[in-house]
Amino acid sequence: MRAVVMYAPGDVRVDETERPTIVEPTDALIKLSATCICGSDLWPYRGADDVDHQPMGHEYVGVVDEIGSAVVNLKVGDFVVGTFFSSDNTCEICQAGYQTHCVHRGPGAVPGAQAEYARIPHADGTLVATPGTPDPDLIPSLLAASDVLGTGWFAAVAAEVGPGKTVAVVGDGAVGLLGVLAAKQLGAERIIAMSRHADRQALARDFGATDIVEERGDEGVARIKELTGGLGAHSTIEAVGTQESMLQAIRATRAGGHVGYVGVSHDVSLPGQELFFSGVHLHGGPAPVRRFLPELIKLIWDRAIDPGKVFDLTLPLEQAADGYKAMDERRATKVLLTF
Repeated sequence: MRAVVMYAPGDVRVDETERPTIVEPTDALIKLSATCICGSDLWPYRGADDVDHQPMGHEYVGVVDEIGSAVVNLKVGDFVVGTFFSSDNTCEICQAGYQTHCVHRGPGAVPGAQAEYARIPHADGTLVATPGTPDPDLIPSLLAASDVLGTGWFAAVAAEVGPGKTVAVVGDGAVGLLGVLAAKQLGAERIIAMSRHADRQALARDFGATDIVEERGDEGVARIKELTGGLGAHSTIEAVGTQESMLQAIRATRAGGHVGYVGVSHDVSLPGQELFFSGVHLHGGPAPVRRFLPELIKLIWDRAIDPGKVFDLTLPLEQAADGYKAMDERRATKVLLTF
């Protein structure tokens, strides 16, 4: 089968690789209908994470091609949405809604999701079937649900977004933009998107942003304070993962407010005394997308939301390297790969 492999930073190729097979009785094999490139894939692409001949991809939708003998909730032919970590969805941690910390956690798609086929461990707990075969125009939105929408939604929930609240969103990548969408769906009164890019600002407004702040760092914090009567946001979504973005999120949040942080952390070190006196709640980490998938799939299926708009470049799998380059150079927000 064809699969995307990152040989080294900046070196992305499409190889002919061995098609995965059922290994455990709880596995399922899926034929992917679409996959995509994630902002987190840019960390190794840029050399910030080690990489050596790594099969890539963790976002996926597709059709069940084969199931193990212990799989009971799925059947061959089901169209399914998966998540970037596999989980049994039965352990105490999963039942509490934190499937990304499942006691049996593993990769969601083996060897990677930027491929024609993938093996899904713990298929009953990891995959959610749609009500039927989706219309083709729904596939991008269902693909978004597998990570960036679910992650943005978790960030909003972790930040305690709700009616009457002012929300600040740090980061204008796919997760930040879909955090805006989530905040709107959860009833936020005011949503401040922090972005310097006109195309992303326009999409943020389309998803529900009421204000745009172009400033960053201390200037960005000052602008948020100015817009909120000197208090700061009730809820802040952090969707970048850098030292600057994390401190910006904390400092833009009022005492008693909440930060939902979902940007993959790189070299973030929080000043203890400042955090102690901030009065700000912090909650986040790898998003338990599986918790939200049934709700998100229904919203998409009913056409109540259209998160697929976040894909602004579609390429065939063979051109994956061009997709990585486009996202690295900020010529694309998120790239969808087709087969």
